[in-house]
Amino acid sequence: SNNKAVFASGSPFPRYEQDGVVFEPGQGNNAYIFPAVALGVMCCGSINIPDELFLQAAEALSHLVSEKDLAVGRVYPRLSDIQATSVTIAVSVIEKAYELNLATVYPKPENLEQFVKDQLYSTDYPTFIPDTYEYDLSKNQ
Repeated sequence: SNNKAVFASGSPFPRYEQDGVVFEPGQGNNAYIFPAVALGVMCCGSINIPDELFLQAAEALSHLVSEKDLAVGRVYPRLSDIQATSVTIAVSVIEKAYELNLATVYPKPENLEQFVKDQLYSTDYPTFIPDTYEYDLSKNQ
């Protein structure tokens, strides 16, 4: 295609070089839109999920593709940034849901980004193993 094709795949592909230009094929799959829409809908209690929310999510996703992504041939943000990407898209979906009078969570949270982050599942658990210390038994003699 003489470097004119736009390529994204549902599976990861390694970097490749063509004509001295390094490309990093992006993953274009459901991991970007559906989880973020669901997160937004659940956070604001949307009474339904019309096409407008999916269009809003797609537009928000498009704004997250940086010039750096485009320069290496990615048409999606890095999958390693999926949590931050999902939060941003969810916030956009929530804004649209309030605009369309679909949201049922009132009053509308002042800081939607923090509100969404507060709803995320965290895998950080406190340890239940008690602290232990080295004890020098020779000092007891």
